[in-house]
Amino acid sequence: MTIKEIQEEIIRLKKEKDFCILAHAYQGHEILEVADYMGDSYGLSVEASKDSRKNIIMCGVRFMAETCKILSPDKNVYLPNPEAGCPMAEQMDKDLIGAWKKANPDYTVVAYINTTAELKTICDVCCTSSSAVQIVNNLDTDKILFIPDCNLGQFVAEQCPDKDIKLLQGGCP
Repeated sequence: MTIKEIQEEIIRLKKEKDFCILAHAYQGHEILEVADYMGDSYGLSVEASKDSRKNIIMCGVRFMAETCKILSPDKNVYLPNPEAGCPMAEQMDKDLIGAWKKANPDYTVVAYINTTAELKTICDVCCTSSSAVQIVNNLDTDKILFIPDCNLGQFVAEQCPDKDIKLLQGGCP
């Protein structure tokens, strides 16, 4: 089959089987052409939650599919490659951050959306890159642990000089 024929079959099947295809912006052109929505991880999850179709295919990585499921708990979310992971999202885990919180109970943990669903369960706030500064500025506390992206965390710290922002070693490798 040619790429065009495969795309036509995908379009036919998604209509027949009630599927919505989400594609992160870094996907290949052939996938983007058959996707219903293209964008960043959070934006795609929001679009999925508004879409009437019951089945979602997330062409991205595991944390994106998890976020999609969180926002669309009644929908079936599929990740074409279950091994597709994000090193940044997976470099910190619940045990590490749980221990840090126990040792620093006066800190609020702000997690960039690029974290696993399991890690999100123990964080106080979740943000996107575009909302991070506003969210941190609006927190009632000045003591913040920003995870997992040190680069974004450093940017937020520079934009919020009145906050005591701690960063753990991490970021996109």
